[in-house]
Amino acid sequence: MELVVDAGDVSLPATLDVPVDGPARGAIVVLHGSGEPRRSYFLYEHLARVFPAAGVAVLRFDRRPRERGDVPYAVQADDALAAVAQVRRHVGDVPVGLWAWSQGAWPASAVAARRPELISFLVLVAGSGVSPAAQMRYGTAQQLLLNGYASAELADLTRLRETLENVVRGHIDRTTAQAVIDGYADRPWFSLAHIPRDLDDHPGTWADMDHDPEPVIAQVRCPTLLFYGEADEWTPADDSIAVWRRAAATDDLTVHRLAGCTHLPTAGGAEALESISSDYHSTMLTWVQQRMRR
Repeated sequence: MELVVDAGDVSLPATLDVPVDGPARGAIVVLHGSGEPRRSYFLYEHLARVFPAAGVAVLRFDRRPRERGDVPYAVQADDALAAVAQVRRHVGDVPVGLWAWSQGAWPASAVAARRPELISFLVLVAGSGVSPAAQMRYGTAQQLLLNGYASAELADLTRLRETLENVVRGHIDRTTAQAVIDGYADRPWFSLAHIPRDLDDHPGTWADMDHDPEPVIAQVRCPTLLFYGEADEWTPADDSIAVWRRAAATDDLTVHRLAGCTHLPTAGGAEALESISSDYHSTMLTWVQQRMRR
């Protein structure tokens, strides 16, 4: 059914898929990757195809529009809570979990930590256990390596990323930072650095750039399933797993590495339903069903 999530200052279009053969035994609310805010994205659609047949409702909603830069994680977390309230109005008092991909793992973890009475489990795909700034340093370095660049280019990339971070933090002025960017803008790898060519077009702020997820993870007590592609080119999987294992308060933490997958749980990173990893599909379905029986 088509509905809206009342997020206070904005109404977010949503789709709720429910079991056809009886009442829902549980529900999943879907949170977004940074570049895929629409509920129609194939990863979110996959959940709506899989879980209702297993007795679990799925609520997908469109993330609120950005004004300048990213939607702050605290705002995304509040919107997720509004979505949880909406799904409960339709399916009743059943276990509700959050599924999140990439950026969505940060607000999902915050909701689970802040409102443990509302969130029964987490399923996080390619979620970073380090700050957004650290993740972007890792991810852009991986882009250069995958395209055949070596240590000299990586050193230049480090300077560029540090320049952007420091101007956003207010440690250096924009004119100085623009001069550094100008010095590298003609390099063939510049587009892989994800640096704005002209700082006049850049919002100049990123409130969550230095967000430290570890203190939040230390408050997550619900069952949690983490997926990481063995060739994830954006999230530092080993570092992220180490943070979860070191800090998480839950005694039910499952970490699953996906062979042949990248930042997406698909074969070779393809963006298509038919490419979704069967390992991801079956592991997630079994894990959630087991938590429904508890």
